[in-house]
Amino acid sequence: MNSKVIPVSAIGRAHRIASAPQAKVPAIGHLEDRLGRPLTDLRISVTDRCNFRCSYCMPKEVFDKDYKYLPHSALLSFEEITRLARLFTAHGVHKIRLTGGEPLLRKNIEVLIGQLAQLRTADGAPLDLTLTTNGSLLARKAVALKAAGLQRVTVSLDGLDDTIFRRMNDVDFPVADVLMGIDAAHAAGLGPIKVNMVVKRGTNEQEILPMARHFRHTGVVLRFIEYMDVGATNGWRMDEVMPSAEVIALIAREFPLRPLEASAPGETAQRWAYADGAGEIGVISSVTQAFCHDCSRARLSTEGQLYTCLFASHGHDLRPLLRGDADDTQLLSAIGHIWQGRADRYSELRALRDPELTTDVGAARRVEMSYIGG
Repeated sequence: MNSKVIPVSAIGRAHRIASAPQAKVPAIGHLEDRLGRPLTDLRISVTDRCNFRCSYCMPKEVFDKDYKYLPHSALLSFEEITRLARLFTAHGVHKIRLTGGEPLLRKNIEVLIGQLAQLRTADGAPLDLTLTTNGSLLARKAVALKAAGLQRVTVSLDGLDDTIFRRMNDVDFPVADVLMGIDAAHAAGLGPIKVNMVVKRGTNEQEILPMARHFRHTGVVLRFIEYMDVGATNGWRMDEVMPSAEVIALIAREFPLRPLEASAPGETAQRWAYADGAGEIGVISSVTQAFCHDCSRARLSTEGQLYTCLFASHGHDLRPLLRGDADDTQLLSAIGHIWQGRADRYSELRALRDPELTTDVGAARRVEMSYIGG
């Protein structure tokens, strides 16, 4: 196993562009990027902190007690996040996902959810408002989250065996407490609930079938995610990736499956239904079957950096405009021009082993998942 540790001094939150572009010709309304992809989804990181130390995201060797997190003054306020979210809806965003770090660590997160729940799409419909969490605080917060206006949750859970789960989260957190959180979310009406399992070969692939058995007939949509090369600290190796095709074949030997159509354009998961009607599962194959061609997601960091790819090496800083004297039209145009200039397709280039990857995306240190959200 690759045990190389990246020193704290070498870790950045990716190179930033000093400020977002401002052009004389406004970029207003629904737009497409350079590859013809619309902007429909916005993922907002509300904190760079997490109470887990999963090796594929925030390894303890790097994110230790001396790691310097962002000061509170650097974080966007709830009002600033809501203002930006409102502007993104004018460009066609209809789905917002709150992420982290662990978003439930952000104090008074229910207040932000309440503000975002009041927003409407360009067509006047409520937003699809959801949140991804490790589940550690979900049992105590589920009712308040629902009352504030949150619609759904996605819970990260990498296995049911308590020993394996404690080892993966690396803070000795019990799996029973996450399962309690899932039950609380279900009782509160935060559904349909999705559970994401990152599959890392040699670590937790033996948990695939137990997870499938556990969540059948529950209404929970279980999704298996290929271990990804996000950031610079997780020591990613291709031989630790278990292709989604193997996951599906493994499950299908015990529970016959049939393919389902995508539920929406740009959906990241390939969907499969149990042939006996026990529910559905999904696989997210960003390593072996890249889906860059229809990716319609933008990511906003907790300090106002706009990223156009999960594997980005730089962000566009919206905070100077947000805290300066820019009006909504100027901010709207800046966001639009960033999207119009987007040509990201990291996963496709990686799959092709394209020379462009080495000279461009692969040459710079990529942003960490704990900073940008998954």
